Amino acid sequence: MELRVGGRVELNWGHADLSAEKTPPDNYDKSECADTLHGCITRCEPPRLLSYNWGDEAEASEVTFELSPRAGDVLLVITHRRLGDRKRIVGVASGWHTHVGILSDHLHSREPRPFWTTISRLEEEYEKRIAAE
Repeated sequence: MELRVGGRVELNWGHADLSAEKTPPDNYDKSECADTLHGCITRCEPPRLLSYNWGDEAEASEVTFELSPRAGDVLLVITHRRLGDRKRIVGVASGWHTHVGILSDHLHSREPRPFWTTISRLEEEYEKRIAAE
């Protein structure tokens, strides 16, 4: 990331490398094992706030990360706006939930939870939680 408003963002992640569980279930496309995202920073207020566009400009959503002190810890709030349809909302919600859970495992020196099993379970939960259109 170029940490300035207008700066470029390139996020690369390998879902297959996030936990000991390497192989996605059959209902996932094998291309989902790794992904790259490009975007542009829209707000940058270190160390408290970072926002950037997520995806193609015409259909870009926006992700905001906010950090604030909380009783000796730090509260992380992630807001992902302009997601469009319900399917994308369910996928993004379960993805963030899974990734933040694995981050928490690392921060607490725990074995990371299995990525594919966790995201599959959370997709089912968010399917029930998020009202149909």
